[in-house]
Formats: sequence, C-alpha cells, structure tokens
Amino acid sequence: MDINALPEVLQIEFLTHKLFSNTVLDYLMALAILLSGILGATVLRELIMRRLKRWAAKTATDLDDRLIHIFEQWTIPLIYLGSVYVSIRNLNLHVMLEQVVDAIAVILATILAVRLISALTEYLIRIYWLTQRDNTNLEQTLRALIPAIKVLIWALGIIFVLENLGFDVSAVVTGLGIGGAAVALASQGVLRDLFSYFAILFDNPFELGDFIVVGEHAGTIEHIGIKTTRIKSLDGEQLVFGNADLTSSRIRNFKHMQERRIVFQLGITYETGLQHLQEIPEIIKLIISEQERVRFDRSHFKGYGDFSLNFETVYYVTTSDYGHYMNVQQQINFAIKEEFEQLGIEFAYPTQLLYLQSSQNGQDGKGAKGEKWVVGKKAGRTGKAVKVGEAEKDGEDGEAGQD
Repeated sequence: MDINALPEVLQIEFLTHKLFSNTVLDYLMALAILLSGILGATVLRELIMRRLKRWAAKTATDLDDRLIHIFEQWTIPLIYLGSVYVSIRNLNLHVMLEQVVDAIAVILATILAVRLISALTEYLIRIYWLTQRDNTNLEQTLRALIPAIKVLIWALGIIFVLENLGFDVSAVVTGLGIGGAAVALASQGVLRDLFSYFAILFDNPFELGDFIVVGEHAGTIEHIGIKTTRIKSLDGEQLVFGNADLTSSRIRNFKHMQERRIVFQLGITYETGLQHLQEIPEIIKLIISEQERVRFDRSHFKGYGDFSLNFETVYYVTTSDYGHYMNVQQQINFAIKEEFEQLGIEFAYPTQLLYLQSSQNGQDGKGAKGEKWVVGKKAGRTGKAVKVGEAEKDGEDGEAGQD
C-alpha cells in the first residue's frame, strides 16, 4: 500500500513500520478485509439465510428448503475462502509463497465450486423427476445419469485446476485420448452395451414393467442395467439381453397398446347352401357385438379354398389385457359352434376325392364304368375308402348307431 496516499494524520511512524516486507498498515488492511468477509458471511448466514428458512418452512414442498441448504452449505465457505485469499494477496509476499497461496486457493475454490454445481445439477434433475412421476423408469434413469454428470463436472474441474497450475492440459488430454482408444479397442463389446444403455435411457423404447417381444422371446422388463437388460419370460425364467442386442433388434412393446386387433377365419363345407352363406356374416356380427369391451369391424365371405368356403372376421378388443381377449375369443367360438349346430352348418376340414376306373369286361376292355370314391370326410370315420353311395349309407348307419 502507498503510505503517501493516506492523509498526513495517518502517516505516523507506527503504521510505516515494516515487518516481513509489509508495513503495519498493510497487515491492518489485510485484517480488515478478512474481518469484513467474515462479517459478510455471518450476516448472510444468520440474517438472510435464517429468514429464507422461515419462509421455506411455511411452504408445502421441501424443494425450496433443499435449495437454501445447498447455497448455505457451499456459498458461505466460498465467501470465507475469498476473504482469506484477498486479505493474504493484499500483502507483499515472496514469489514462491504467492504461487503456493494461489495454488491452494484455486484448488479449494474449484472443489467448492464443483460441489456447488454438482448439488445444483442434482437438484434440478430431481425437480424434473417430480414433474414426470408417471414414468416408472425415470427414477432408475436419473440414478444412473447423476453419477455420470458428476464425473463429467469433476473432470472439467480437474482440467481447470491443472490449467491454472501451469500444466500443459493439451498434452494430458492427448495422452488420455490415446489411452482411451486402447481401452476402447480392448473393451469394444462393453462400450457398445454402455452406449446402448444411454440410448435406451434417452430414447425410452421400453420401461420397467413393459411387456415386449424380441424375436422369438417375450417377457416383462425387470431391470435395465449398464451392460444388460433382464426380462422375465412367460415361462418364468429370466432372459438376459445385451443392451446392444436390444437396440439393434426389432422390439414389439405391448405396454402402450390401447386396443388389440383380432383376425380369425372359418372354413365351411362346400355343401352349405347360399342362404346360410349369406346369414353367416350377420350371425358372427351379432355374436361379437354381445361381448364386453369389443368393437366389431367386419365379417365377409373371403373366398373359395381347396376344401372349404372361407370367411374372414375382424374385431377389436378395447383393452390390452391378454386374458380378457382370450375369454372373449372363447365365448365367440362357443357361440358360433352353437349357432352353426342349430342351423346345420358344418365346418370344413381337409377332404380328398379319389376317382377310380374299373372294367366290367376284362377280356375285351369295353364297357368301362367310372365309379366315384371318397377318402376323408364321412369316409374318414371308418378309415377306409368307399363309394359315394356307400359312404352316405355308412354315415347314416353310424349316426343311427350313435343315437
């Protein structure tokens, strides 16, 4: 400090006395700066922070209490540190001592700043989680994301400290890059799963509790880890997938399915009359319309099959519950069977007609007579091929015998 800049009254011999290259006035000014910083920190803690705490206690949420606690925990130490540093740097110090003080101040200030930034980042992430509580997978995502963000903040803080201490950070980063490339080559599979894990977290193709189908495997998501995802299959065993395998596969997620589209077909025998064929779509429509949480779409005579007249029906189950769908389909099947039995409509199944030619006069080969044989359908009941007339008769006898 320049003594000549002070009023003449203060330019007394005591104040100009030097001790370790500093006058008494220099020490007094340093002490005054230190006391001012301490006083300011005390006022901030005892008056401002205490009033803010009283105000926060009256609110319904504890978010404001946490925010006040964060600032009180880390800003007040920063004020103390700043006061000590400024007061010491106000003195004339040896060059080596100045470097030591600067280094200690930078290290301590960086630690406190990193802790403050980390706490504020976690606080903001927690607030975001509170606004997305309906997302069951978000909490696990944030728990995995917060440590990664803290590591990144600390890494930036270390680089800042090294830069201020005079180290060549570019050489360090280059060395880390070469080492990182070697590690990446050695652990390529692990890194693929790790990056796929973050892709799952941010893209959110599925969540905990979702029922998914991956290829020929199906099950419910139980755990999403850094390297693997565990799924509980319908049979009860646990399936473990690498995250990279999941992100590179086609995944069918049934969690957000609002309704289920059902398509089924019926085959009717060719002997069915036209009137019954025209009645079948309406019969099926009435049966489906009577079911709960079901919306009928269409039912049509689709076409002619190899051994049947084919009908196609489409309806929607307005819930994703698979058990309800199966119950509905079962009731529809029972009702269709009952209606068809009352009307005499028969379901078709594979039938084969076999035509044989035999000769009545084996000597001259004339008078050949064609006969029609049936294999399947009614002949299938006896397990042998018979003539058409005999098949009809055998079928009637068999039915009479059953009665």
